[in-house]
Amino acid sequence: MQANRKGFPSPALTSPVSTLNDISCRSIVICSGKGGVGKTTLTANLGIALAKLGHPTCVLDADYGLRNLDLLLGLENRIVFTAQEVITENCRLEQALVKHKHEPHLALMPAGNPRMLDWFNPEHMQTLITMLQERFDYVLIDAPAGVEDGFKNAVAGAKEAIVVVNPEISSARDADRVVGLLRSESLDPLHLVVNRVRPRMVEKLDMLSIDDILDILALPLLGVVEEDEQVIISANLGEPLALGKRKSAAGMAYGRIARRLDGEDVAITDVSAKPVSIMGRLSTLMATKIL
Repeated sequence: MQANRKGFPSPALTSPVSTLNDISCRSIVICSGKGGVGKTTLTANLGIALAKLGHPTCVLDADYGLRNLDLLLGLENRIVFTAQEVITENCRLEQALVKHKHEPHLALMPAGNPRMLDWFNPEHMQTLITMLQERFDYVLIDAPAGVEDGFKNAVAGAKEAIVVVNPEISSARDADRVVGLLRSESLDPLHLVVNRVRPRMVEKLDMLSIDDILDILALPLLGVVEEDEQVIISANLGEPLALGKRKSAAGMAYGRIARRLDGEDVAITDVSAKPVSIMGRLSTLMATKIL
C-alpha cells in the first residue's frame, strides 16, 4: 500500500464512493455551530434509543481532537483499536467496533488519536461509512463543533444531518452558518434538535423560544430537550439516560426523538413553563426576603 505525504497508508477503496447512496442504512451527521450545546450527549443517547428500538446502530466518533463519545457511553476502557487502524488496514472493522455493555444493538467506532487531524480526509470517511453501512441500520456521526476540516470530513460520510442548537443568540447564529454548509453539500433531510431549554427563562424572554429558533433556522423540528441535571450525572457515570436506568425528562425526550427519527408520529412535547406550586412560590418569597 502506498504511503501518503504524512507517512500514513492511503486507504484502498474497496467499494466505490457511490455506494453511500445505494444502501438502506441511514448515515446521519450530528453537528452544531459551537461547542457545549450537547451534540455528543445527543449522539450517545440517540444511539442507545435507536438500538432499543431494535435497530443495529453505530455511533462514530469523528471528533478526533476531543474524543468524548466513549466516555459518555462508559466504553473508554474497552477500546483496543480505532477508526485509525481500520483506515490504515492494521485491523479489521469488527475488531475496532466496541459493543455496548447494556445495549447489544449498539456499537461504537472510536476516534483515533489527534494526529488523525493531520491526514484524515473526506475520502477516508466515505470509505469508513461504506464499510459500516453493510452492518447497521443507522450510523450516527458525531462531528466536531465548528466548520473546519473536521466538520467537512464528518459531513462527507453522511446523507442527512441533525443540527443541535441551544436557545441562545450565539448558538442560533453559528448553527445558521452550519445549515448553509449542509445545504451546499446536498444533505437531505436536515433535522433540528433544540437542547437545554429552560421554560421559565423562555417565558421571561431571557432565552429564545422554540418559535424564534425555527424562524432563524427554518428547519423541521425533530425534538426538544429541557435542561436536566440528570444529564450531567449520567455523563459522569458513563450511563446515557436513554438506557432508562433513571427517570428523567431528558431521557424521555431522547426516546421520543429516536421514535420520530424512525418515522413514528410522536407529538413534540410542550415545554411551556409549568405553574409554580404553592411551596415553590413560598420558597421564592423566602429567598427574596433573605436577599
